[in-house]
Amino acid sequence: MPNLNAIKHYLTTAIWQEDGRARSDFAKQRITLLRGLLILFREASDPDLKYRAMGLVYTTLLSLAPLLAVSFSVLKAFGVHNQLMPLLLGVLEPFGEKGAELADQVIGYVENISIGVLGTAGLVFLLYTVVSLLSIIEECFNRIWRVEASRNWIHRSSDYMSVLLVGPVLTVSSLGMMASMASNALVQKMIALEPFGTAYYLAGLILPYVLIIAALTFLYIFMPNTRVNFGSALVGGIAAGLTWKIGGWLFGIFVEKSTSYNAIYSSFAIILLSMIWLYVSWLIVLLGGVVSFLYQYPRYLLHKNKRPYLSHRQQEYFGFLVLYLIGKAYHDGRPPWTLHALADEIDQPWESVRQILQGLNKAGFVIAIQSEPNAYLPARALDTISLKAVYARLRALDGQEQAAFRPENEEEAVGVLANRIEVAAMAVLEGQSLSDLIQPPAPKTQDGPETGER
Repeated sequence: MPNLNAIKHYLTTAIWQEDGRARSDFAKQRITLLRGLLILFREASDPDLKYRAMGLVYTTLLSLAPLLAVSFSVLKAFGVHNQLMPLLLGVLEPFGEKGAELADQVIGYVENISIGVLGTAGLVFLLYTVVSLLSIIEECFNRIWRVEASRNWIHRSSDYMSVLLVGPVLTVSSLGMMASMASNALVQKMIALEPFGTAYYLAGLILPYVLIIAALTFLYIFMPNTRVNFGSALVGGIAAGLTWKIGGWLFGIFVEKSTSYNAIYSSFAIILLSMIWLYVSWLIVLLGGVVSFLYQYPRYLLHKNKRPYLSHRQQEYFGFLVLYLIGKAYHDGRPPWTLHALADEIDQPWESVRQILQGLNKAGFVIAIQSEPNAYLPARALDTISLKAVYARLRALDGQEQAAFRPENEEEAVGVLANRIEVAAMAVLEGQSLSDLIQPPAPKTQDGPETGER
């Protein structure tokens, strides 16, 4: 029987130290899969992700009626508003009979919302509520994808309203078209024949999975304010979609067995259960975004921690290295570095590199230019960026001033030693600029240049 301590050591330490160079393809895939599962477990256990899922539950409950009201109005304009109920029943399927009851209540509430009598102010507030919900969802996915900036309000409003106006119509129209095709006489005759009948039956079983995977894939592509590959979004959509369907089946069993909730909470039981299911659903959706991110950027699987502890010396080294790379690219006329490219170049997690970039940006050494994704350039001329000033900033990168490390009653000998180290470091950097680091001056020679021929 394997030693539990050995298994724990392998999962927490050894697996992150293997590079897989001397291993077979199967071993490399096994290591990658295990690392991915460990990172997913870490993300699922992360309080930040849980808090965001809880926040989405609260925001969804507040924005559900306005969101459905907008979708209902759009569908009603095209005469297909009756198709909204089947979609709701599919989402609330884990609740069983209570799901149908809850869907009736939601539809009844939405039908009572008359957009025509809301007035301009009411309509604006309704749309603002919907856009706010989608903005919070975008921020959650931006956090997963390490995106520094969200869409501005103009882009948010145009993008979100386009989806809200076109998305429901396309979805319901597709479902209606498939239903019409299924009721066609020719199709009915084909279904009566084998193997078309079996294929139709299997398609009916697979269709709900295809729809939820397609919806999640679109969500993972559209929501983050960065470019997401279709393949990465599809992998995340498949993982989250299958997990959501399995979770719905398990939650349905839980609802059937939860008779004690009905006895204790009475009519409030359905509200409590809906909040629990909403939280689980958002958690699954966010973890699917993590899967998409890891699939698109597998290098992230090389690091055990999001932001490993960096000593002061490591902060100084990587800080100078990042500034050197940015300045060198600018000096050579090459494209500017992005956060992801810098992290890959120096082989450090993005969170650590972002902290360094934020410190350099705040101190006025680099600037972020608006691009997709953001890129970094020197904030001013290379010969005006003092290495001494950079060194001082990097030593206080974690927000602690150097003076805080000096006690009032320090030993004189230790204080003298610390001062000598500080003076020596400052002497090395005295008069040095980023330009000198990128293009060191030619060494001086004692003898002058030779003249004449040998």
